[in-house]
Amino acid sequence: MAGTPSPASRKPALDRVVILVLDGVGVGALPDAGDFGDAGSDTLGNTAAAVGGLRLANLERLGLGNCGRIAGVPPRPAGRAEAAFGRMAERSRAKDTLTGHWELAGLVAPVALRAYPDGFPAPVIDRVRRAVGRQVLGNVAASGTEIIQTMGEEHLRTGNPIVYTSADSVLQVAAHEAVIPVEELYRMCRAIRQVLRPDDAVGRVIARPFTGERAGEFVRTPRRRDYAQPPPGTTLLDLAAGAGLEVVAVGKVADIFAWRGVTRHLEAHDNAENVEAVVDALGRLERGLLFTNLVDFDTLWGHRNDPRGLARALEAFDAAVPRLVSRLRPRDLLMITADHGNDPTTPSTDHSREYVPLLALGPGLRSGVDLGTRQTFADVGATGAEGLGLPPTPAGTSFLHRLLPPSWGDGP
Repeated sequence: MAGTPSPASRKPALDRVVILVLDGVGVGALPDAGDFGDAGSDTLGNTAAAVGGLRLANLERLGLGNCGRIAGVPPRPAGRAEAAFGRMAERSRAKDTLTGHWELAGLVAPVALRAYPDGFPAPVIDRVRRAVGRQVLGNVAASGTEIIQTMGEEHLRTGNPIVYTSADSVLQVAAHEAVIPVEELYRMCRAIRQVLRPDDAVGRVIARPFTGERAGEFVRTPRRRDYAQPPPGTTLLDLAAGAGLEVVAVGKVADIFAWRGVTRHLEAHDNAENVEAVVDALGRLERGLLFTNLVDFDTLWGHRNDPRGLARALEAFDAAVPRLVSRLRPRDLLMITADHGNDPTTPSTDHSREYVPLLALGPGLRSGVDLGTRQTFADVGATGAEGLGLPPTPAGTSFLHRLLPPSWGDGP
């Protein structure tokens, strides 16, 4: 499906587009979830049920309860939600971070990235060894928090990095900061990224530094860094940067897009830092795109099967919503969504194939609009592109016309 074009003569309807991704916060299994082992997954719904209901008063007012069935977050009556609302299906045959974000930016992945549930084949590991100049430990699919406990002491003895993967298309490299300094670990990961071939189809090489004295005490530090495969086509970021707009990537978003189309990066490691960076950026950015990912929902709670932790994190974000909304200007569009699910109530600790919520709002835009079930995440990118007066994204259908009040006509 082609993106919805904006006429070349049309002035941009918006000054700023903000995409805020609640990492892993899905709202129910997609029809094909069973093909991915995710039948019955519902990150928000199952988390709410597990904790006796969520308390998300601000998100409830926006219309989050209209995006799915969430105990404690009832739907708003027709026309009473303070945002437009809906849910979106992923068209890419995947449930990982890269393809989810690419699709949000208007690009459906043509093929799925490759996972390695049995570890990487010998030719890949041989290239990895040559790239890092050392032997490697592990080469298994494992939980990152667990593998440093089981192999951390051997790593301390040998100095060899720990290589592992997961259900996602990732090659992760863990190393103790006192054994392999962080900058050296980053160099190793860059070298690995360079020796991976297109047919390896590995989405990300991830540096995972940790500290601690012995097994049971090892902990990962916040200095993770991702080295991603570049998007296989044009994204909203490319279009915005190509038009001379500022593209501000907060936290790990720059890494996800391999820094392509990013004109400014703001460092942020957790949800609180991401929110503060967005609030600050909204006080400075005059025109352009702001894109962020709140990683803790996925990394700290979804992958660790901790519904209570996820509930607390959602409530903390809910408390920050008024600050974010207060920084919006009349010609702004904020879209709150997710990139996949990560249901903490299932036996799996991996991502889940789910619908994602969609909340779209701005002081000058219509509220209470039911956007329905969108057939692709790419509608976010298509809407952002049309709003900023850019060429259409490769995929997606803009819903901007549903948000603009009649007084805006064909644009200001």
